[in-house]
Amino acid sequence: MVAPRPLSEMPLPARRGVQFLLTDIDDTLTSHGRLEAAAYGALERLDAAGIQVVPITGRPAGWCDMIARFWPVAGIVGENGALYMRYDRTAKKMHRRFWLSDAERSEARRKLADLAQVILREVPGCALASDQQYRECDLAVDFCEDVPPLPRASIERIQALFEAHGATAKVSSIHVNGWFGDWDKLSMTRQFFRDCYGLDLDAARDSMAFSGDSPNDAPMFGYFPLSVGVANVQPFLDRIAAPPAYITRGEGGTGFVELAELLLAAR
Repeated sequence: MVAPRPLSEMPLPARRGVQFLLTDIDDTLTSHGRLEAAAYGALERLDAAGIQVVPITGRPAGWCDMIARFWPVAGIVGENGALYMRYDRTAKKMHRRFWLSDAERSEARRKLADLAQVILREVPGCALASDQQYRECDLAVDFCEDVPPLPRASIERIQALFEAHGATAKVSSIHVNGWFGDWDKLSMTRQFFRDCYGLDLDAARDSMAFSGDSPNDAPMFGYFPLSVGVANVQPFLDRIAAPPAYITRGEGGTGFVELAELLLAAR
């Protein structure tokens, strides 16, 4: 595994070419569970400079509607790639796309509800994520957000139970997310740019940077040459097949601000 390089080593021409900044939210844009003023201010400054921000998150559809509507972002990919939303501020219309049809989502939710009972019974101390009721496509099992932190063995057990029942499972910094389907963050990011910008991601990825912090960001880290891990990604590096190319000095939102300032200075 090649260790990430310090963010300061990102070449100046590459920084200048960034038109889109894709970013995870939890523990990448946020710090200790809060979106702090400096990080939100960085979103505003990026938007004003013409660098369009697209959050790529495991958070639920209900949150995505609010974020797409109220934050200074170009759109959002949610539930680890199950959907995207983009708010047209001129037409005052929300555009939504799901990976699965309505019928497929309904059947998947039924199966996930059954699987939830198995996981809660088999892994003491875990809980359904507090945002579960706002989800359309996946099951989020909390291992440290609103419950006392569980050991790594328990987290791995949750993931194994998902997989034993035929579900895809990804670990974030706070949840294990599981779903019945073949999407991930990268696949819906491709769809988002194809639908909303008419861009082929393979042709456009050098104009994009991505920031994240955990194993469920692996597809993005591996795909984008300008992939950046905030400093708190370090404990997860042994579980990420394709680590980020660069790493910030600061953790969470502080690291995101560090990245934003680097890109803005290049303008």
